[in-house]
Amino acid sequence: MQWLYLIGLVISIGGLLMIDWRHKLAFFKFPRRAAVTIGIAMSLFIIWDLLGIHAGVFFSGGSAYSLPFMIVPDFPIEELFFLFLLSYVTLLLYIGLRKRWKPTS
Repeated sequence: MQWLYLIGLVISIGGLLMIDWRHKLAFFKFPRRAAVTIGIAMSLFIIWDLLGIHAGVFFSGGSAYSLPFMIVPDFPIEELFFLFLLSYVTLLLYIGLRKRWKPTS
């Protein structure tokens, strides 16, 4: 039961990779640019999370669906996968919508 959240995140990331591969949007067109973009976004979200944890805004009381491993107190390992998923889906949406509705010159 504890692995369900992580498994769901990994399956979702796999689905995004399939979409990316099929349409050549990010990692399968510009891998370095995509990695840097997602790395920057994840870094900002990690800083945001750590500040929120420090301020007492974010508290992970634990869940039956998540692992008991923490990177730092109240920062579960699954958060990294979630932040990657969040950044990746946003990048794919931006590139996909931009590609779909490219203004004609």
